[in-house]
Amino acid sequence: MRRLPLAVFALSAAVTVAGCKSCSRAQAPEAPAATAPDAGSGARAGLQPVAAFSGITDPAARSVALFVEAGRVIAHPRCVNCHPADGVPRQGLEQRPHVPRVTGGPKGHGTPGLPCTSCHQETNTSLVGATLRSVPGNPKWALAPVEMAWVGKSLGQICEQLKDPERNGGKSLEALHHHMAEDVLVAWGWSPGPGLEPVPGTQAEFGALIRAWIDTGAACPSP
Repeated sequence: MRRLPLAVFALSAAVTVAGCKSCSRAQAPEAPAATAPDAGSGARAGLQPVAAFSGITDPAARSVALFVEAGRVIAHPRCVNCHPADGVPRQGLEQRPHVPRVTGGPKGHGTPGLPCTSCHQETNTSLVGATLRSVPGNPKWALAPVEMAWVGKSLGQICEQLKDPERNGGKSLEALHHHMAEDVLVAWGWSPGPGLEPVPGTQAEFGALIRAWIDTGAACPSP
């Protein structure tokens, strides 16, 4: 029963998934009001190391600068696409609505008739007959809960949301760091599969930026 949705997805995705994690959050695609520099542009592949911000003497200003750099990952479509407010995942760097039209359902894993696992397996799956195209896959593939929606939000708003246990899955800052630095679904952003642009840097570099951001007071950019 699950082979038909996969075939339909493969046919439509081969045509439309030009640059599509994820993980993705028809109306015109929404875009954050403000994002980290170059988020999603591919203009700079690496992340600046924590040491690059040591010259900022004011702790709050340094904390903000660290988060803005980390925000190049957080605000990248690979991450934002799986954080919609309407339950409809987004695809591609343009953040277009998912094709075929699906929703995350009440728990983010799809609907009873079309769960996410109909198409999204435990690993990225190459599309039949397509060159450098793949269906994203991860053992934890799912949409974020609606209270964790990022689509359409500025980087400052996302930052405040990340610090709020009511809107971050009940995580403390330490748990948030563990999630960012070690979670396998977060790690997918650096290995999204053939044809898909990864997020900047590495998960280790990203985790170090989040660690330094927390240690300097977890200050947020202006909304």
